Amino acid sequence: MANVVDADICVIGAGSAGLSVAAGASQMGARVVLVEKAEMGGDCLNYGCVPSKALLAAGHAAHAGAVAPKYGVSLGAATYDPVAVHDHVKGVIAAIAPMDSVERFEGFGVTVIKAAARFTGRQEVMAGDIRITARRFVIATGSSPVAPPVEGLSETPYFTNETLFDNKDRIDHLLIIGGGPIGLEMAQAHRQLGIAVTVIDLGPILPKDDPDAVEVVRKSVLEDGVILHEKVRVVRTDRTADGVSVTIEENGAEKTVTGSHLLVAAGRAANVKGLDLEKAGVEYDRAISVDKRLRTSNRKIFAMGDVAGGYQFTHVAGYHAGVVIRNILFRLPAKVDYRAVPWVTYTDPELAHVGMTLEDAKQEHGDSLRVLRWGFDENDRAQSERTTEGFVKVLATRRGHILGATIVGKNAGELIHPWIIAIQNKLKIGAMASYIAPYPTLGEVNKRAAGSFYTEKLFSEGTRRIVRFLLRFA
Repeated sequence: MANVVDADICVIGAGSAGLSVAAGASQMGARVVLVEKAEMGGDCLNYGCVPSKALLAAGHAAHAGAVAPKYGVSLGAATYDPVAVHDHVKGVIAAIAPMDSVERFEGFGVTVIKAAARFTGRQEVMAGDIRITARRFVIATGSSPVAPPVEGLSETPYFTNETLFDNKDRIDHLLIIGGGPIGLEMAQAHRQLGIAVTVIDLGPILPKDDPDAVEVVRKSVLEDGVILHEKVRVVRTDRTADGVSVTIEENGAEKTVTGSHLLVAAGRAANVKGLDLEKAGVEYDRAISVDKRLRTSNRKIFAMGDVAGGYQFTHVAGYHAGVVIRNILFRLPAKVDYRAVPWVTYTDPELAHVGMTLEDAKQEHGDSLRVLRWGFDENDRAQSERTTEGFVKVLATRRGHILGATIVGKNAGELIHPWIIAIQNKLKIGAMASYIAPYPTLGEVNKRAAGSFYTEKLFSEGTRRIVRFLLRFA
C-alpha cells in the first residue's frame, strides 16, 4: 500500500525555479512537497552556470600570463593540472550546494522526496511508493542536452555539459559541435588553459546576438587560437585510435577534423519524458504549453523554467517562480513580461543583451528608431586597463523610449543591469544620460551612450544661435 502525502503545492524538480517556489511558498505558510529524482540544485548548480563559470575563471587565470606583457609585466607560460582544475570546479559547486540541500529545505518545512515523479491523474502524482495529492502542482523539471542526428555520434565518445565537468583526464584537442553560448564559453575556457580547440557550427556563432557585437567576440576567440568552422554541415563523427574525428562539409567539399575529445553543445530539450503528462491532461509538444500565467491546459498545474519552453536561462526560471507564487498563493493574475529579459555570454569579452534586437526594432519602429553607440576605447578606465575592445549599442525611439541594449566588452554582464531596470520601468533615455557616474569607471560607457541621444540637437546650428543670442544679455 502506497504512502499518501497531501499538500497545498507539489513541486516537481529541484532546480532554480522549483527551489524558489518551494522555499517561498513554505515560508509563507503553504504545505509543500518537493520531488527530485537527481541532484538538488538542478542543471545550473551541477552541470551549467556554476561549473562553467568556475572553469572560465580557471581559464582566465591561466591566460593572465599571455596578456601580461601589454602591462609591462612578464609572468611566463602557464601550465594546467586537469585534476586540480576539476577539483576547483567541484569545490565551487560544493561551496554553493548547502544552499540547495535537502536539509536546508526540510528546515523550511518542505517535504523533500528523492524519486522520479509521474502523474497518475489530474491531481495526483506517484513518486517512488509515495502517492502525492495537492491543490496545485508545479512542473519545473528543466531541460537536458540533445544529441544532433549525426551519423556515427552514438558510437563516438563525447561530452555534454552534464559530463564535461567530471573529466579529470588531460585534453589535448577539444572538438566542439555547437557555436552557441555554451560552446563558445567552453571553447575559450579550454583554449586559455592551453588546450587546442576547434568549434564547428551549422550557422554563424552566437546567432541570436547583435552581429557587430558577435564580431568582437569572434575576433577575441580567434586571437586566443580557437579554430572556427562556421556555416558547415557535420557529416559524421568517428572514434579514432587517438581520440575522435568529425567530418564536415565546407564550401561543397568534405574534410575531417581530428581531436582527442569531443563536446556536443548543440541544443537542449525540455524534460517531459516519464512524467505521464497525458494522465494529467497537460498538453505538450517539445515543451509544455503554458499561458502567460504559466498555467498548463490543466489549470491546477503550472509549468516554469526550461520545461515551459522559451528562454532557457536560470534567471528566467527564478522570475517564473515569482509569477507562479503570486498566482497560487495570492490568487493574483500575474503574467510573464519578457520585455526586459537579459542574457549574457561569458566569453572574454562578455556579450550582454536586453530588450529588442536591432532587427525587431527596425520592423516595429522603422524610421523612428535611433541607434546609439559608444565605444570602450573612449572610456578612460578601459584605456587604463587595456580593455578597449567593445561598445555599448542602445536602441531608442525618437522620443527617447529605450527599446533594447547590447554591450560587448569587459564586465558586460554587470554593465547591462541599468538598462534592464530602464526597460523594465519604462524609463526614457534622459534618465540614463543625466545620472552622475563616478570617474573613472567602465559604467560611464552607459551614460555616454545615452548622452549621445542629444548630441545632434545640442551642438546644432540652432542651439548655437540661441546661445549667441542669450550671451548678449550676460
